[in-house]
Amino acid sequence: MTAELVRGQNHALPQTRLEIRVSAGAPVVAGATLGDERGTVHGAEWIAHPGSPQLPGLEVSRQAAAEHRLAVDLDALPEAVHRVTVLLALPLEAGGPTRFGAVASPFVAVTGLDGAEIATFTLTGLDTESAVAALELYRRQGAWKVRAVGQGYAGGLAAMLADQGVDGAAGLASSIQEAVARGLARSVAPPPPRTPEGDRVRHAGGPAAQGDGRPRATPQPGSPDAHPPQPVTPVAPATPSAGGPIDYAHPRRQTTAPPPPPPAAPPAQPGRPATPVAGDATGWSMDERLYNQIWGMFEDLARTAAAYRSAVDFAESRMDQELERALSDPRSRIGGAGDRAREQARAKRDELAGRAREVLDRDLAQLAAEAAVVEPALPAAYAGWDNPVWHAYRVPMEIPMALRIGDLHLPESTGMSIPLLVRLPLERGMWIDSGRTASEAATMTDSAQLRRLAMESAVLHAARMLAVYPPNEFSVHVIDPAGSAAAALAPLVGAGVLAGPSASGPGGVSSVLAQLTRRVDLVQMAIKARAADSLPPDLDPAEQLLIVNDFPHGFDDRAVTQLRYLADEGPSVGVHLLMVADREDASAYGPVLDPLWRSLLRVTPVADDHLADPWVGHAWTYEPLRTPPGSRVLEQVLERVAAARRTGHR
Repeated sequence: MTAELVRGQNHALPQTRLEIRVSAGAPVVAGATLGDERGTVHGAEWIAHPGSPQLPGLEVSRQAAAEHRLAVDLDALPEAVHRVTVLLALPLEAGGPTRFGAVASPFVAVTGLDGAEIATFTLTGLDTESAVAALELYRRQGAWKVRAVGQGYAGGLAAMLADQGVDGAAGLASSIQEAVARGLARSVAPPPPRTPEGDRVRHAGGPAAQGDGRPRATPQPGSPDAHPPQPVTPVAPATPSAGGPIDYAHPRRQTTAPPPPPPAAPPAQPGRPATPVAGDATGWSMDERLYNQIWGMFEDLARTAAAYRSAVDFAESRMDQELERALSDPRSRIGGAGDRAREQARAKRDELAGRAREVLDRDLAQLAAEAAVVEPALPAAYAGWDNPVWHAYRVPMEIPMALRIGDLHLPESTGMSIPLLVRLPLERGMWIDSGRTASEAATMTDSAQLRRLAMESAVLHAARMLAVYPPNEFSVHVIDPAGSAAAALAPLVGAGVLAGPSASGPGGVSSVLAQLTRRVDLVQMAIKARAADSLPPDLDPAEQLLIVNDFPHGFDDRAVTQLRYLADEGPSVGVHLLMVADREDASAYGPVLDPLWRSLLRVTPVADDHLADPWVGHAWTYEPLRTPPGSRVLEQVLERVAAARRTGHR
């Protein structure tokens, strides 16, 4: 029976391998401190946080998220540790909440590995606090208990760490927030969570209890799964903006809950997995159901990989502990006792790792079967260029919910990829990194080829956006200061789908930036004044995409400032950046450009493992989309887009 705790109440823990699940109404930073008998934290090495997520017996999330799962193995904690305090803090991101009183009350649950809740605690009554000690696990007379704390700190993370006796608390808090900012910059944004219960944000049931009813790749009860990532409920549509001739809200992001998926397949036979079906998720349309299903697959793959990695780490840790205990006894050093202890410890390690691999292989097979039926059913916006749906392409009459910009995979799933979908209209710009990275593909490609591939990728992204928008509702501008991208731009130029000639030289750069900056200013003023009808007649109401090649060549300080302004303010009023740049080329600007890079979603022209999922922060290998060799699919699609733009209809 679950114990629902109130502030100050405690409850005995029946087991030592636990998960601590956190649900909040906004992204929060989750961490934990280890304390001695008096609760004192002896330095930064006793704190698990996104910049240092693993300690013996403890693992926390690597980034801020609305959902967290912390893995705890009380038996693996150092002997000097008598208290584990779970900390929550709001990240210092621009535009985010600055106090817990402005978000839904966080909910914390201590569970077993099978998801069964042992104790729960809802942190009510918070107001100006931006950090809170949520609960603590403490050892008393050899037994572990959990206590609901709920102590908030208006002084934030620094005040909370200082209260626990941490030296240099302010500097450590700053480094934690910096690690969180880096994690957010490389993370793929998740669909926003739906909260049907109002202010109390939580997920009832175990890891398989998901809101869309679809089967999940979950670990078997009792398996060595110490740290699966947090579940995320599929997309909740956002509220459209108020009227006027320009409305940048997605027309199908309603606020009411969508219906469940229709029964599309017979129930699974006992002992066999359910038959996968395309669109097996909630949604108002097939496109939305597929979108939510793909995000569910993304989450499932992150979860099963995290479970496998944690189980292997656990097996290695237990082997080290058993060897240390065995070899610390002088009697084991005589005869063959030591050798037998080593063999038994390694055999136990191999058994645990083998069981974890069996669970991983089972879940990967289930996800691969689901991907095999989902991929052929995808609409053009979600499909790769090699999908036959593009051969029957017609210009749409409304924008889709999302757009595929590449594929993601993990080392454990090299034979299976997850489509990377970003919501439309774009909520952040993109940066195609034309520099040399540490990936194997980049090291095998020379610098000139990387720049060429980066610009070709930009053209493919722009073509996909043009293809999924209705006629004349999406415009593409290009800044190419030195004219070096002429060959890559040929498909767009030849089809006549650009808003104008590529801007070159300082004058061209200045003119395009001034035009788009003026547009952002005018639309923002019209929205604030609720006077959208007063916009000048020469203002193009279509969404705008600016492709910038070879940044910062041809940019003076004023142009750099305008570009930063467009990156920050443009997406909310329909102006988006697609930058092709090598960060090293802009190193002379130093940290001035750090906010620009962080505001953009970084992708690469070749395979690179730089993107993170929004649950536990795995490093995913990103694969850019390419047209099949010898195919004319790009030219054919752009020809149809151009024809529709000329006639104004499909």
